Amino acid sequence: YTVLTLAVFKLVPVTLTLAGIGAFVLSVGMAVDANILIFERLKEEMRAGRSYAAAIDAGFSRAWPSIRDSNATTLITCLILYVLGGGIEVPFLGAFDAPLVQGFALTLAAGVLVSMFSAIVVTRTLMRLLIGSRISRNREWFVDQPVPEPGAPEAAS
Repeated sequence: YTVLTLAVFKLVPVTLTLAGIGAFVLSVGMAVDANILIFERLKEEMRAGRSYAAAIDAGFSRAWPSIRDSNATTLITCLILYVLGGGIEVPFLGAFDAPLVQGFALTLAAGVLVSMFSAIVVTRTLMRLLIGSRISRNREWFVDQPVPEPGAPEAAS
């Protein structure tokens, strides 16, 4: 995620001020949050007894609405900050220009868009590459307690 974001910052001439760095850190936090949502949903699906491949699809399907909504809300906020950050005219006080706010909004929006791409495309692709590997067959790596293989008979308690 970080490499992709810095590449976008290089392509789009963004001056990283303190506000821009703050926006970058905030977008990193949002990217981490998206991946936590994805992996928690994956773990829930595996606890329910789904295979690794089915758990990936179901986990992403269940995590997507939360990721989409939080990122859309942030992008709307970035748009508002960018428009209003261009400066406003206050009666009796004069004009206020706030280019730092626009830089924050632009940097955060770029980070959020890269975060969505990273979470939905890159993470899903990497998880699918693990299907059939030794890692995907070791179910204990994904869940807290031992989980029976799909189709295995229930153990008597």
